[in-house]
Amino acid sequence: MSFSLTPKQKELLPHLGRRGTKHSLIYGGSRSGKTFLVCYGIATRGLRAPGSRHGIFRKHAVAVKQSIGRDTFPKVMKLAYPDAAYKWYEQDGVFVFGNGSEVWCAGLDDKERVDKVLGKEYATIYENEASELSYDAHTTLMTRLAQNVEATVGAPGPLPLRNYVDLNPTTQSHWTYRLFVQGVDPESKRPVNRQDYSYFVANPVDNAGNLPPDYLESLKYLPEAKRKRFFLGEFSGDAEDALWTRSVIERLFVLTDKDMPDFVRVVVAIDPATTSEAGSDETGLIVAAIDKEGFGCVLEDASGVMKPEEWAMRAVSLYNYYKADSIVAEKNQGGEMVESTIKAQARGAWVPVKLVHASRGKVTRAEPISALYARRRVRHIREFPELEDQMCSFTTGFDRTKAGYSPDRVDALVWAMTELFPGLIEDHSNAVPQFASVAPEEPVLDW
Repeated sequence: MSFSLTPKQKELLPHLGRRGTKHSLIYGGSRSGKTFLVCYGIATRGLRAPGSRHGIFRKHAVAVKQSIGRDTFPKVMKLAYPDAAYKWYEQDGVFVFGNGSEVWCAGLDDKERVDKVLGKEYATIYENEASELSYDAHTTLMTRLAQNVEATVGAPGPLPLRNYVDLNPTTQSHWTYRLFVQGVDPESKRPVNRQDYSYFVANPVDNAGNLPPDYLESLKYLPEAKRKRFFLGEFSGDAEDALWTRSVIERLFVLTDKDMPDFVRVVVAIDPATTSEAGSDETGLIVAAIDKEGFGCVLEDASGVMKPEEWAMRAVSLYNYYKADSIVAEKNQGGEMVESTIKAQARGAWVPVKLVHASRGKVTRAEPISALYARRRVRHIREFPELEDQMCSFTTGFDRTKAGYSPDRVDALVWAMTELFPGLIEDHSNAVPQFASVAPEEPVLDW
């Protein structure tokens, strides 16, 4: 089988090995050939330098083994280097070449595994799907980019250390945008040495020859926010008259349950969609809490297109996992069906549910919550790209028809925070608790 890179991949390849550039970011839409290109570069480096070691990291071990270990990397070797000797060791998640070079595939969610893998030094570190990785994870990985190894094939001499990063672009507050595009350290806000950092864009149209004919068409007609991310490959900014801006979204970046604040109340909020067909609105599903100091905290965004039994099952699961105090659900869509669906998925367990009715417009309900963010009273435990995209594009004149979607994640967020901060909204006559429940005492807040 003949092998040839796409014109875009041929254009980018020399830049990935450009002298003096240690860190390279490739961002863009879905299935644009980014991962294949970087894996090709890593395979080439491994074959050039006997005994070299290279690491491919992703958030979840299962994902990196499945997408890279069993799929992309073997395809690269079959097409580009069919005569090269190598073997895949599934249990360890490592490719071993005939010349002694190694390519490790690891997820950062397995602490024992990560400690073992990060005990080694690497000549190449590839952060795949970096939208899921924190800046802390990035800086930790960079401490292991330190292997001193000689290249014997091609240009002889020390193999330059390389860090490759790829992702479908998320929000402009993400560390990849700040570090590579803006050229500032995400924590200190100080400028970085621009010569050490480069970034490039690759989109699905650049890989059209390797995609099904109707794939690009399906991306063109996604809702606007997803179209920008997965088709146009653009980082999301803020709408001019949005109720939220990225600058008011505070983050905790909680790594373990031990790092969580002490919460006095936790709720699961649902904004149910009426259908789950292709193109349907999402069901907003948010877990939020309030701590002893009176700060709100977003713990989970589990929203998505789901059937009623699916979102009900997920809501009950989150209620149990976070030891929540109640489930809050909008009853405008589905009425009493919302309650009965949740009760069915609870399978006899007692779950307190409060059904709320949207008697006011979305903007009116959301304004007090956006004011909480402006006063730095709400924090997110990590980045929630889809939720934050909706927040920062939700304007005072939001038009659902023009936008092509309903801001269901924002709606669920608003219901959750309204429940946690009841003093913000004067009219509570439409909030009808369906089960009697004893909640922890409300914190005394000075608004």
